Amino acid sequence: MPKDRIVAVALLTQRDVDLLGPTFERLWPVDDAPCFAELLRAIDAAERELREVRAEMPAQV
Repeated sequence: MPKDRIVAVALLTQRDVDLLGPTFERLWPVDDAPCFAELLRAIDAAERELREVRAEMPAQV
């Protein structure tokens, strides 16, 4: 694999996909599933916790 190849994984809305346009090559839709919503809530909770921890850290000079 070439060193400069870009690989990305993202959760996109249909609007995001539309904005990427016809040059967007690969898309694997995720079916609605009860566990998927739970996963998103867990990710949101982890991000909130990380922000809180960072806010409590002393500012570095």
